Amino acid sequence: MRKSPPMSFRKLFVVAAAVAALGVAAGAAFAQTAQQKAMIDSAKVEGVVGEQADGYLGFRQPSPDPALTQAVTVTNNARREAYGRSAQAAGTTPDVAAARAFVTIVLPRVSSGEWYRNAQGQWVQR
Repeated sequence: MRKSPPMSFRKLFVVAAAVAALGVAAGAAFAQTAQQKAMIDSAKVEGVVGEQADGYLGFRQPSPDPALTQAVTVTNNARREAYGRSAQAAGTTPDVAAARAFVTIVLPRVSSGEWYRNAQGQWVQR
């Protein structure tokens, strides 16, 4: 009978899978154009778009720009696919993979002055 790995090893594996997923998400995000990435980066600086604790981009303020909305949709779709693959590899759910990726990878990359939505649903400026 095989023993299950210690929980700390399992957590480490899930975090590693989340890191890999974001690497894939970053690659998949190349489906977005350089212009779309620039739009998102600018919207983050302006406080219109921010990262969310669920692992996806969100609108802090409504955007009247359909091109920005499309850019966020493209990025979130790529992330959704990557989180799904990561979850499958780690034996967890995409929501868990996305939340762990937010804490371990995305949140540390939020620049000073940018906004993110925490797990309580509040927008916080870094």
